[in-house]
Amino acid sequence: MTDEPLILGLQSKGRLAEQTHDFLAASGLAVKGGQGREYTGHIAGLDAVEIIFLQSGEIPTQLEAGNIHLGITGEDLLREKTLDMDASIALLKPLGFGRADLVVAAPRAWIDVRNMDDLNEVCTDFHRRHGRRLRVATKYLSLTRAFFASHGISDYRIVESLGATEGAPNSGAAEAIVDITSTGATLSANHLKILDDGLILRSQACLAASLAGRWSDTARAALRQILDMMEGRSRANELKLVQFASAGNKSLARTLTALENEFGCTVQLDGAGGSVHCPTASLYAVMTQLRDAGCRHVSVAQLEYIFEPQNLLYDDFIGRLNGR
Repeated sequence: MTDEPLILGLQSKGRLAEQTHDFLAASGLAVKGGQGREYTGHIAGLDAVEIIFLQSGEIPTQLEAGNIHLGITGEDLLREKTLDMDASIALLKPLGFGRADLVVAAPRAWIDVRNMDDLNEVCTDFHRRHGRRLRVATKYLSLTRAFFASHGISDYRIVESLGATEGAPNSGAAEAIVDITSTGATLSANHLKILDDGLILRSQACLAASLAGRWSDTARAALRQILDMMEGRSRANELKLVQFASAGNKSLARTLTALENEFGCTVQLDGAGGSVHCPTASLYAVMTQLRDAGCRHVSVAQLEYIFEPQNLLYDDFIGRLNGR
């Protein structure tokens, strides 16, 4: 068991798959394989990781079953496709792409329906007047049921959507919908509006790990490397490297202490000058204070990675894994 590799599940095609490959490559974890009819791949320079390419809905179920160790997919699918996500899957890291909101939307012509309480009244009235329950079209059956139940709505029925959900009211297949949206433009084009309190979930692509999988020593070491690379790149993207030459005047020490306290900079000095890691938003203020302290040749560079001794994402997950 100690030599079993880490299995990473990635989406086989689509926009999210492209964004995932771009994100991993930017983190120094370039994916190889998965072209054409290939169902497996690997990460360049990381022999302990095997990649399998899956349909988007398969990644959550394979994580829940423990058949793969890691997966990258939307949080909406992770919560929809599993029986109890929090018990079997750990969300390690939101990745900042694939953003979409899961929302409740109703026809814009329903001018008196602004929130879920209004929708509840419509459901009751609809059943009384038509002798049947109001239909809600969605692909997200579990999340819809849970959200409607949290608002005390029960007098409705779900129509499972197999195509473009936003077109269901216009086609007469349903009266309202639950669907994902990035900008709301498609909903608006179909004469729909999002209810004021109709946000079910703000979703984005996440790195998720299985709590049910067999985590060998090799798989754990590979996980640490993947998380170190991701976190190292993430830290570097938030900071700039400012280097300077100094005559060593007395005001410099006070300036560097002030930079640490005011902006959270990390400072390193050598005989002829030094360097500062500073937040990008504070760059000009940091440069100005260094210049006022007599520093010369102040230069700025973009960092690639910043590695720290500890990785809290890894430590938290292993602690949770060991506690099962």
